[in-house]
Amino acid sequence: MAGRDDDNLRSGAPDDAGPGWAQALLDHLRPTGRDVPRLVAWLSAAVEASVSLRDGHGVLVAGPHTPVDEALTADIADGRLASAAWEGEGRYVRLIRVELLGPAPVGVLTVSRTSPFDRRASDIVTQTVNVLEILLRAQESMATGHRLARASADLRLAILQLLMVEDVVAARRVAAGLWPRLLDTETACVYVVESSPEERDSLAEACLAATHEEALVVRCPAMDGHVIVVVPDDAVGPELRALCGGRFEAFLGGSARQSLASTATAYGQAVSALAVARFRPDRTAAYAERTHPERLMDPDVLRTWTTRLLRPLDTLPHHTRAELLATTRLGLEFTAVSAAKVLGVSRNTVRARMERVETLLGADFSDLTVRAVVHLALHHRFGIAEDPAGPPAAPVRLGELLTGPALRSWALELLARLDTDGRDLRGTLRSWIAAGGNAERAAHLLGVHAQTVREHVRSAEPVLERQLLAAGSDLYEVVLAHVAVGDLDLPDLHGSGHPAESGHPDSPVHR
Repeated sequence: MAGRDDDNLRSGAPDDAGPGWAQALLDHLRPTGRDVPRLVAWLSAAVEASVSLRDGHGVLVAGPHTPVDEALTADIADGRLASAAWEGEGRYVRLIRVELLGPAPVGVLTVSRTSPFDRRASDIVTQTVNVLEILLRAQESMATGHRLARASADLRLAILQLLMVEDVVAARRVAAGLWPRLLDTETACVYVVESSPEERDSLAEACLAATHEEALVVRCPAMDGHVIVVVPDDAVGPELRALCGGRFEAFLGGSARQSLASTATAYGQAVSALAVARFRPDRTAAYAERTHPERLMDPDVLRTWTTRLLRPLDTLPHHTRAELLATTRLGLEFTAVSAAKVLGVSRNTVRARMERVETLLGADFSDLTVRAVVHLALHHRFGIAEDPAGPPAAPVRLGELLTGPALRSWALELLARLDTDGRDLRGTLRSWIAAGGNAERAAHLLGVHAQTVREHVRSAEPVLERQLLAAGSDLYEVVLAHVAVGDLDLPDLHGSGHPAESGHPDSPVHR
């Protein structure tokens, strides 16, 4: 054997052959070369042999099927032997134990040649086994890291879902184990960063780095390109905005500071600001503390009307009532499908809960005007102290809320912005709302193409600085403005104290 090795070194393996194969072997440890089948294929070519790797159960991991002595292989897999060699039928075979990870922690590497193993081939096989075990441990570490990252992401989503339904106590309990300071606050801001779905994972990691992992960073379960960031300290806002001007072609919308129990409201504000950011050169926008219609209503009348409208839900157990209110609030703010993903329930569950609220309130959520006034009540309800056990509030008509001079002036000014366009954006928008946000039905009423309706509504968004094509606070403010100026009838709400009016079906929430 020694003579054959010397002949090989003199004739076919010069002094630099060793470093050559060694460098090629080490290349398999580079991040771009960590692949077990590729390493097995390289060994096969390096020693001119048939090479295969099987786990302790005999399952082929890499390489072609190679006939072996099963009894000998079992001895190696069971730990009775570390390696073995045999020859016969013109074959020279080496069997080496390999430490694997997973359900079958031991494997057997089989190397079968038609010529005897010289020193060079033996060295290559020995070193390859070392590299193979290092590579397998590295892959398992990466897999463990991915599992931990996935578990961490799932926990963050669970915390967000609890905040969305105002269960702050449970959210803090979940966060305490891994991020004890994450929710050590009473208020927070919410940002929504939008990129392409392909870039979202990288963007989420960048958001974690920008917030020093002291914020709740969640890949939105409803929108593939969105990352939701709940930050207790708005000092990281500039760093998040910098991401949009850096390597990511991203947009960012930020909310006003809200209590943790109002995370759903803050999320809606961030989404609204995101719509404005799409028209900004720097691709960022903060939610403007603009004049909202409820601020222009008589507060006592609004409180009385809200309390009376929602009183049918006061007969329910507290946890059921809270669940219905939180689900309906999100279902009105977003689509039923998106609300279901955010809450972690099925869309049928969301619809069933909302249908129950419809029945209790005597409402029809397929009517955009009904949705707008119920959204108004729910939004106001979270800002007032509840007294369900108190005496019934005196009846208040919805019309009394919408006839004040301040509200009417606001509505007239808002809708007058549409008159500066040569197209009849205002008329199209009114018909589109009356048709429940259905472009085809509005087009039939107007005698135009449905695409024309969509273009007019889309053109109205930057003029009004509100997102209209997606259900939410922006749309409902515009709906209330139309009702306040008389362009649309008061909605049919039996619980509001006024006679029923005709409704407008085909709401986008049931799409």
